[in-house]
Amino acid sequence: MTQTAPPAPRRRESGWASAGRALRNGLGNATRIAGAAFARAGRAIAPVTGVVTPTGWIVLAAAAGAFVLAGVFGWVEFLFLGATLVAAVLLATATLFGRAQYRVEIALEPVRVVAGERAMGRMLVANAAQRQAPPTRLELPVGAGVAEFRVSSLAPGAAQEELFAVPTARRAVIPAGPALSVRGDQLGLLRRTVGWTDVIELFVHPVTARLQPSAAGLVRDLEGEVTPVVTDNDISFHALRAYEPGDPLRNVHWRTTARTGTLMVRQFEETRRSELVLVQSTDAAHYASDDEFELAVSVMASLAVQVLRDGTTMHVVTDELRLRTATPTALLDDASRIEPVSGVHASLRDLARAQTSRLAAPSVVLLVAGSQLPVAEFRSVQRLFGADTTVLAFRAEHGAPSGIRSVGLPVATVGRLDELAAIVRSVRG
Repeated sequence: MTQTAPPAPRRRESGWASAGRALRNGLGNATRIAGAAFARAGRAIAPVTGVVTPTGWIVLAAAAGAFVLAGVFGWVEFLFLGATLVAAVLLATATLFGRAQYRVEIALEPVRVVAGERAMGRMLVANAAQRQAPPTRLELPVGAGVAEFRVSSLAPGAAQEELFAVPTARRAVIPAGPALSVRGDQLGLLRRTVGWTDVIELFVHPVTARLQPSAAGLVRDLEGEVTPVVTDNDISFHALRAYEPGDPLRNVHWRTTARTGTLMVRQFEETRRSELVLVQSTDAAHYASDDEFELAVSVMASLAVQVLRDGTTMHVVTDELRLRTATPTALLDDASRIEPVSGVHASLRDLARAQTSRLAAPSVVLLVAGSQLPVAEFRSVQRLFGADTTVLAFRAEHGAPSGIRSVGLPVATVGRLDELAAIVRSVRG
């Protein structure tokens, strides 16, 4: 009978190790408690520290430095300097007091324009209080800029209207607002703002060319395009075959059945509605300049708008966006948001694969890119789709002679937007 060895005694932890672990735990808890306390304190004093501008913090830091120099070296001049700077900040606080009640309205007319057209805005400021409102300054962010307005003293119920112009030289979505009333001193040490409106958007649509109906050479019909696939239920008649159990009786061809004595049913060729996919590369590396990128967006928008007017089902995709195609207006709104990107997809083929993998097989694929994209990449995209899919490429090259060449698929070079209609007619021909 074997005896089991007694378990080895557990090694006792030394006093120093136990004390060290307790110290680490205590420091960790203290750090967490202190961090939470500082966070709560920061939130509590945020209304006070939030009104100090960067210039104000510099003045306060200079005052603190002046007091330190005066205390260390006994320089009375720095003591007066520090006191003067602190007095300036204290005097500036007087400009922050007071509260007004305004009703502010912002309107843009129109809310959608084409790049280069004029857009105007209107801001109405009314005194909603029961007492006289003091003069104030309102700031209205518009795009990358800020419009400033001086509002005079307003009696109860009185209003002041201000007009402003919105720059629309380039395609964009320009936010306007919120309107802010600003209180502060003339030196810019302290600043308190109150927002009165929400942000509204102005859509600056790309310039488009007017194209003829069926612009992309699509088959416009009510029944669809005939395909080689044979099916038992469709519209385009193909042939007759013998009846099999389960075939719908509505497909029985009774005249042939009576003649042959055998039940015969119709077969059909599968048809499908014309469906188009438009793919635009927005990789900045594919374009020689910003003007060329804008030309490509205009080409894409022109083709897409005409296809929608033709009533053809379509999908429009870029590297990061899938544009809405319910109406031309919705599509142009989304086209206003297109921006150059970098490195989202390794190639045009990867872009087309990623953005069309969940879409139905298209009848026509249109590709839009810039002059820096090798033509061979258009060919690589063509191999993604079946033989029944027509692939056309549009290559924006700002200022270049427009024309069409075939490299296994038609590649149209667009140098100017006003030449797009003629190019599309040539592609159709």
